[in-house]
Amino acid sequence: MAAGTGAYDRRFDSGRVCLDLVATGPASGACERLDCPARLAEWLMASALVPCGTTLAAVDETWVARFRQLRTGIDRLMTAQLTGGSADSALDRVNALAAGAPPGLRAVRGQGGALVRAPIADPGCGELLAAAARDAVDLLTDPVARAGLRRCEGDDCRRLYLDTSRGRRRRWCSSEVCGNRERVARHRRRVRAVT
Repeated sequence: MAAGTGAYDRRFDSGRVCLDLVATGPASGACERLDCPARLAEWLMASALVPCGTTLAAVDETWVARFRQLRTGIDRLMTAQLTGGSADSALDRVNALAAGAPPGLRAVRGQGGALVRAPIADPGCGELLAAAARDAVDLLTDPVARAGLRRCEGDDCRRLYLDTSRGRRRRWCSSEVCGNRERVARHRRRVRAVT
């Protein structure tokens, strides 16, 4: 679905909420997906930071700005992790947000009687930022998960993902999109070389 025309378009699952947040921005090679409060609310539900159907009436432009700032910090941290650099100011910011209390959850009966998560109260911006920041801290401090951190090798794509494939040889965020583009480009190069 095109930007701004309806529900949040979740093109791929990176394997972590913090990486999904990074994928919402232009630094990932995509267009800005957190361009208004409604899109942020949609992303919060699509990423499962809040259960679907949660009322998020308090989401406003300040929430959007704060989530974009966290997104930038997480992107800098993950890039530093991949390149062997350091991003101490981003680390300080993410750690400060991760220290906050995450939203309180409870189990309730959903449709069909299965237990599903529901917030105890309307979650606040700080609580949801804390949940996303904690996910980044968990990823960066877990050696096994951290070893699977990759950046897509597709042209014009900078998305991050966790490589959980057999043999750890995944190269693209999405085989159907970036992988297919690469295969088509490779085919065109072979055809040009023959002619």
